[in-house]
Amino acid sequence: MALKAYGCVIKRRLKSWFKENTAKYSFLANIFIFLYKIFGRRPWSLGYNVYKFKKIKNVVEFHLGYFRQQELPRGYGYALDERMVEYPWVFSRLKEREKIILDAGATLNHWEILNLKYLRDRKVYISTISYEQFYVISPHTPSYIFEDLRNSNFRDEFFDAIVCISTLEHIGMDNTFLYTSDETKKENSKYAYLDAIKEFKRVLKRDGTLYLTVPFGEYKNHRWFQVFDREMVQKLIDWFLPSKSSIDYFKYENNQWQFSAQEQCKNGYVFDAYKERRNRNDFLASSQSVVCLELTK
Repeated sequence: MALKAYGCVIKRRLKSWFKENTAKYSFLANIFIFLYKIFGRRPWSLGYNVYKFKKIKNVVEFHLGYFRQQELPRGYGYALDERMVEYPWVFSRLKEREKIILDAGATLNHWEILNLKYLRDRKVYISTISYEQFYVISPHTPSYIFEDLRNSNFRDEFFDAIVCISTLEHIGMDNTFLYTSDETKKENSKYAYLDAIKEFKRVLKRDGTLYLTVPFGEYKNHRWFQVFDREMVQKLIDWFLPSKSSIDYFKYENNQWQFSAQEQCKNGYVFDAYKERRNRNDFLASSQSVVCLELTK
């Protein structure tokens, strides 16, 4: 077991080194992007993530108007996964007064994201289940904590905002598949995510905001994550009991991401790249539909 855990840490550190250096050095990034393009822009192929984060960075820095006006250009996010809408959606809504932020699930923990101007004058705490790369980004290096989001170590009403991007669907599932060697995290509990929702509300300040995204559509348990349906989304809203709320839906259709509606997304499918053979011709990278919720305490 110790050998397995050690191997997992080494693999993550090598992956993190690669991610950080391709982000820092444009010549290295350009090589991988070139390879990604000439080999057909296939999701999860060599250079895919380098290309994706470069596109995300560009949208967040220069084109958040797409999300504020709720109108994405034709062909937006071709062959790219749901991060193409999740990150810009969050940054288009993050308020100037929200200075102390919890990244619940470490989805912000990428060199390109942490270096965005929108985070430079904020204090970011990154909560994750096990080791991830520690980025030193002077003068705004985030603080890292290892914990289960269902039992947070933070005191009541500590955060101005919580960002939880595509994390809730893993809570209560088999996290030993990708994220940890801790066998106690090999679970199969559909509604365990509600305990995290209660903790989010506890550690948020009054009038604080939860920015939350999950894959949405027809319910399916993939063992290491689950697809949220209408009933599960409504249940989390009922448990949080927001004073204000706003919900947006996005759907990948006709080889592009666009704003959508609950009814059009209710049969949304998630392509599990780790367990399914690619037999689709629409270049769907992962989730076909996502729901994004802004919930105010």
